Amino acid sequence: MHIGIDLGGTKIEVLLLDAHGTEQFRQRLPTPQGQYAATLHTIKTLVDAAERVAGGQCSVGVGMPGAISPATGLMKNANSVVLNGKPLHTDLSHLLQRAIRMENDANCFALSEATDGAAAGASVVFGVIIGTGTGAGIVVNGQVLGGANAIGGEWGHNPLPWPEMHELPGAACYCGKHGCIETWLSGTGFAAHYRLLHGESVTAATLVERAAHGDERAETALQAYEERMAKSLAHVINILDPNVIVLGGGMSNIARLYQNVPARWGKYVFSDYVTTRLLPPRYGDSSGVRGAAWLGANHPGKNGC
Repeated sequence: MHIGIDLGGTKIEVLLLDAHGTEQFRQRLPTPQGQYAATLHTIKTLVDAAERVAGGQCSVGVGMPGAISPATGLMKNANSVVLNGKPLHTDLSHLLQRAIRMENDANCFALSEATDGAAAGASVVFGVIIGTGTGAGIVVNGQVLGGANAIGGEWGHNPLPWPEMHELPGAACYCGKHGCIETWLSGTGFAAHYRLLHGESVTAATLVERAAHGDERAETALQAYEERMAKSLAHVINILDPNVIVLGGGMSNIARLYQNVPARWGKYVFSDYVTTRLLPPRYGDSSGVRGAAWLGANHPGKNGC
């Protein structure tokens, strides 16, 4: 059996999977806010609970915000800022007394969907999480492609490709740049752009609902969103040429994207024909913690049970 930990900003979740991907145990606890040591011990509490069900020591994989710097071994880029600059991997390995695997939460999402989810069997998978932010992960032949700088898949912090004049320079992004894909395609970015144009504060979900009921402004906004997603994913196809792109996060629930975006991306892809499939996730919000469990299953070392 294999344990996955989803280390989030508000909750920490543990999942126990058997070798067939069947859930055997799941539990959540609140994330101790601003408390690094307490966060580590909460993870240990959840691992201990899962191993009581498993009846022995298991492999452990952890999905977390941010990444581990290859240069320092310390956490970087985490929106849970208490983790930044900390030796999370080392400290957690010592606390659990075993080797563990850790990856960015978007990488875990991609691994889950590539292993036994919507993209099972595909050799190259690009997994995108589009919610309040925008992140992505890459899986090639069942292995996460983290990259030399541990930023593989950081698609959201590239500029919007082929921008129109009225889209320049774009909104400010928290990374310090303007016009990042995240500022256009995240749910918050989509709503913010609508507010800029029309002076009305509404959620992305409300705009989708309005478009479905014939609201012209909302429909125009959603079509522009689909065009921007088509451009942004065409950029990925031109570089990575994945077999499957899986969408996750809140914006992945917009059913029309799976038909309309591929219908638009052909004119931006450097090919006469595009076979890449755009798919919704099989496991949705559970993909992150499932992917974390599969991390350990793929690299159990001496501690897999």
